[in-house]
Amino acid sequence: MPPIRAVLIDLSGTLHVEDDPTENAVEALKKLRTLPVKIRFVTNTTKESGQTLHRRLVRIGFELDSGEIYSSLSAAAEYVRKNQLNPLYLLSQDAQKDFPVVDTDKLDSVVVGLAPEEFHYEQLNKAFNLLRPGVGKPLIAIHEGKYYKRSDGLALGPGCFVKGLEYAASTEAVVVGKPNKYFFQSAIPGNFPPEECVMIGDDAVDDIEGAMKLGMKGLLVKTGKYLPNTTSNPPPTATLDNFAAAVDWIEANLKNP
Repeated sequence: MPPIRAVLIDLSGTLHVEDDPTENAVEALKKLRTLPVKIRFVTNTTKESGQTLHRRLVRIGFELDSGEIYSSLSAAAEYVRKNQLNPLYLLSQDAQKDFPVVDTDKLDSVVVGLAPEEFHYEQLNKAFNLLRPGVGKPLIAIHEGKYYKRSDGLALGPGCFVKGLEYAASTEAVVVGKPNKYFFQSAIPGNFPPEECVMIGDDAVDDIEGAMKLGMKGLLVKTGKYLPNTTSNPPPTATLDNFAAAVDWIEANLKNP
């Protein structure tokens, strides 16, 4: 097996669920930092701005720098800036802090993230009329997650709203977050090849399948949105109880490659 040089870590469901770290995750992250690997946190979380997310993680006990977080939210904001778009944002008010301010009289695209308060008929209909044939503005999906983990159980993600807009407007979304290969490639710290990187996550498709198709090793954890009957192709390198167990796996494989 190639050496392990870098570790990519999913956040929601893997490191924490809302304001609760997963079992022994705070201590496990400290342990991981003692190992000779680079670390990057990668997340599809779109309900919170990067600043709010970082504050939450620090508040619940994790030691990390905001610059270590690479999110689909920041990737989408960069896409908007690069393409000089003026979108209708189906995003939470907090998430919109990461994006350029728009002129609401000159909307030329639609950006969709996790925004429960925006997923109502009038707003979705406004998006449809920007995207429909004859108008044909671009649709940017920060990700297409089916569901995510909250403290009260699984909750509906933005994927079904993206698919609904695609269907109604006969269009296809540009997806910038996980499991997009470009997202994973951009997130790798340093210039390490994917074969020398490990992805730890709770989503068999977005985290594990997406990373492994690029060539990374994938460690699936049984926390967050993990469901035992959900599979990935290729299958995970290993399936482990939680993030702490994944750190133990990495440590063991550094000693015995």
